[in-house]
Amino acid sequence: MDRLQFEVPVRITTAPGLPVEEIYSVEQALDFLQDWPVRRQGPVYQAAFNACFGATVDLVKTEDACRAFMAFCRVSRLLARDMMVRGKRSGEARALRA
Repeated sequence: MDRLQFEVPVRITTAPGLPVEEIYSVEQALDFLQDWPVRRQGPVYQAAFNACFGATVDLVKTEDACRAFMAFCRVSRLLARDMMVRGKRSGEARALRA
């Protein structure tokens, strides 16, 4: 497995009625973030961008970059309703509730 590939793809939807997209890796997350409108880039965006970029140069773990990207997607209301997230304590996956 590629070291920059997410364990579970991040499922996003950019607008109601559009199909769900899956982001499989740090590189795909960075591509998505680079296309994000400048006027909507805040601290959560910057944290996600920095984490993903850091993962490309081995300063951040891929898992941490994925978590930061998922947090950005959650705050930006991009996460698909059926996105599975790993529980903090048990390590089990659970559905994200809207």
